[in-house]
Amino acid sequence: MEKITGVILAGGQGRRMGGVDKGLTLLQGKPFIEWVLERFSPQVNEVLINANQNLKHYARFGYRVIPDEIGGFAGPLAGLHRALAEARHGLVATVPCDSPFLPRDLVERLYAGLAAEKAQLAVAKTFAQPHPVFCLCRRAVLAHLNEFLASGGRKIDAWYATLEVAEVAFDDQEEAFSNINTPEELTGFEADTPPSGATKRTS
Repeated sequence: MEKITGVILAGGQGRRMGGVDKGLTLLQGKPFIEWVLERFSPQVNEVLINANQNLKHYARFGYRVIPDEIGGFAGPLAGLHRALAEARHGLVATVPCDSPFLPRDLVERLYAGLAAEKAQLAVAKTFAQPHPVFCLCRRAVLAHLNEFLASGGRKIDAWYATLEVAEVAFDDQEEAFSNINTPEELTGFEADTPPSGATKRTS
C-alpha cells in the first residue's frame, strides 16, 4: 500500500451539540478525538488534525493541527482542502471527529477500492447510504478542489459528483459509521458503550 496521510476533521461548530467543540467532548471521560485516534492512527503513515478552535488543546495529542484556510467554518471540504495542501503523502484519508467506533480496516478497504477502480477518490458506503467524510483521495485532486471552492462550491456531494469515485461497501460494519451529534445521542452512547469501546448500542 502507498503511504497515506490521515486527517481527522474536527473543524465544525458543533451546533447540534449545543455549540461545543465536538472533538473535545467526552465519552466515558475520554475526548471523542482520542477514541478516533486509537482506531485511525494505526491505519495511516501521518496524522493531521483539522480544527478551527482550541488549537493548543488539540496539539496536546501530539499531532500537527491545521485550521481551515477558508474562514467561516465552511465544512468538511475546507478541512480536506487544507489537508491536501499540508499532507506529506500522495494519498489522504479523512474521518470525522465524532465517529468513535470507525472501522479498524477503513483505510485498507478504501485503498483497495481506489486502486481497483483507478479512481480519484474512494468513499465508504453502507447499503444505500454513502458516508462522504469517510474518504480516501489522491493529492492530485487539490487543484480541482481549489477551483470548486473558488467558484463558491461548499457541498461535498456536489464536488464528488465531478470526480471519478469508487464507492466501497461496508455493509458488514454499518454501526461503525454512527456519529454523535446531539447531547441525547451522547447520553445513549454513554449508557451502552463498554469501556473498551469494542461495541456500541443498537438503535
